[in-house]
Amino acid sequence: MNQNLPVNKLPLIGQKLAAKLNKLNIASVGDLIRHYPSRHLDLTNTTVKATVVTCRNVYTRFGKTLQKATVRVNDQIRELTWFNQPWLPKTLKPGLLISLAGEDLSPDFEVIKTGAKLLHTGRLVPIYPETAGISSKWLRTKIALVLKTLVFPKDLLPENIKKLYQLIDQTTALRQIHFPDNPEKLASAKKRLAFDELFWAQLKNLYQKQQFKKLNLSYRLKVNQEKVLKLISSLPFQLTDGQKQVGKEILTDLDSSRPMNRLLQGDVGSGKTVVAAIAAFIAFDNGYQTVFMAPTQILASQHFNTLQSVLADTGLKLQLVTAGREKTELTADILIGTQALLHRKLAEKKLGLIVIDEQHRFGVKQRGQLQNQGKTTPHLLTMTATPIPRTVALTVYGNLDLSTLDELPAGRKLIKTWLVNTQKQLSAWHWVSQQVEKHLAQVFIVYPLIDPSGSETLADVKAATAEYETLKAIFKPDQLGLIHGRLKAKVKQAALNKFRDGETRVLVATPVIEVGIDVPNASIMVIVNAERFGLAQLHQLRGRVGRAGQQGYCLLFSGKNEAVTIKRLDYLTKINSGLKLAEMDLKLRGPGQLYGTVQHGFWQFKLADLADSELVSAAYLAAKTVLNEANPALLQTLKRGKIGIAAFN
Repeated sequence: MNQNLPVNKLPLIGQKLAAKLNKLNIASVGDLIRHYPSRHLDLTNTTVKATVVTCRNVYTRFGKTLQKATVRVNDQIRELTWFNQPWLPKTLKPGLLISLAGEDLSPDFEVIKTGAKLLHTGRLVPIYPETAGISSKWLRTKIALVLKTLVFPKDLLPENIKKLYQLIDQTTALRQIHFPDNPEKLASAKKRLAFDELFWAQLKNLYQKQQFKKLNLSYRLKVNQEKVLKLISSLPFQLTDGQKQVGKEILTDLDSSRPMNRLLQGDVGSGKTVVAAIAAFIAFDNGYQTVFMAPTQILASQHFNTLQSVLADTGLKLQLVTAGREKTELTADILIGTQALLHRKLAEKKLGLIVIDEQHRFGVKQRGQLQNQGKTTPHLLTMTATPIPRTVALTVYGNLDLSTLDELPAGRKLIKTWLVNTQKQLSAWHWVSQQVEKHLAQVFIVYPLIDPSGSETLADVKAATAEYETLKAIFKPDQLGLIHGRLKAKVKQAALNKFRDGETRVLVATPVIEVGIDVPNASIMVIVNAERFGLAQLHQLRGRVGRAGQQGYCLLFSGKNEAVTIKRLDYLTKINSGLKLAEMDLKLRGPGQLYGTVQHGFWQFKLADLADSELVSAAYLAAKTVLNEANPALLQTLKRGKIGIAAFN
């Protein structure tokens, strides 16, 4: 048996069971043995051998059946009961030797067969992710059969790597992850298989990075230092040390015939756009066009305004390209827009630089669509305000060079963050309304939902549309604005313009404002049901206030007073580093919740934990070693595109 065999070819598995297994993403024998247990139940010390004396069905008044059995354990008789399993008397024949675990009501059992190992009792018993009609007991039986008959391929992980990081062989790991002999062997199996997931992900990324720079040519953009320094000196602010360092890294990339493929991460307001503007100016000075892409029309418009201001005296022509705008020829030096850019043919002018903001919101194919428009690959600078922990960066973004802006511009004050429990929220609302009335403060109020939910589990979660009406009792109705993701782009832009121009003082919103909303005069951020957000997301939201040098305030309204919730939110009041908070979030919530479960480019790991920095780093170093050694078997696997689980073929 090999692992490419369709699962419906296994004994006693037809199309109906195969369809159910597909719901668990199991289509082949390889998928089945990679369907790892979610946990193990330790029945080692709660299992006894028993001999069946009798077993019979007992019928109740309501048409249900009970199964009553008498068994002998050593010299004692035990009475056992099961519910609605009328076939049991045919299995539990008098004199049969069984292994029994649990209490006398619905115990686990299995028939003891000569020479066969126990699967369901008397050991660390695997419990699997299940679906209707597919139980853990059924999965144990099928996986045990496969492990007996499968021809395991050669372990592709080099012996020196296994020895260096104390990893067991792949075949042993796959056997022990399902049916471990003891907790120590289970831990070794998990370590090896988690290492594999990280190793293959990072090897693929590093290989792609190597091939991208080896096989692709780009335009070499010469840097006219005098012109660049003149542009920088014209700015109404000083560049931070971080901006200068990142600028050097980007300029070095541009002055190369190999295409830049760099990710620039930095907190909200750290000055990423200014750095990108300098790169775009260099492209212009060399006679090339720049495309600047953003995920929303609002963010694209704001980038257009920022770039117009920064590049005002350079002679550059800018053009805004969004879905609702008239289709004109794309001849400007910098094209700023949304996905609409993907559906427009660029002018004959050569595309030298692509800048993509909040890059994780675009798929790999979308980014490639722009890069592949000509024979020569443009330089690519992607940006994100979501702080990326090192472990995530190594694994998910290993095919990119990474630059980080970790300081705010001079004059920016730290935002005062307060955690407000339910008892103090009324007085907090009073304080906010006073700030609006007396000091003309501008306030964001963020809710986790757009509309109230009928779900009982969300009954205590506030929604923006409903609370907008309630807030009219606290603020003057003409002071309030509303913005959320379901509004049409023109309506959202109008609400934002009114708020930015000071016509409204309070903007009620959903997390749609998390990305790109820039209102320099806003000074207060109120986040209701803050427990519904991750630490990194809360940090993103509070970064929207205090951007013009004024004191900013962030009020975290918690709908829950549990100690765990309070402890997590309290980190925001003490930590101002987005990167530290993201690392904390990764440990507390995991990468799926930290970055969203449907974002492109994220690996779906079954065992690997990106918060395990030691294992992530070990896998990264191993991948670099293997790539440098040009291991033929592994490189051939990469070239065929067979990675991760597929590499097991």
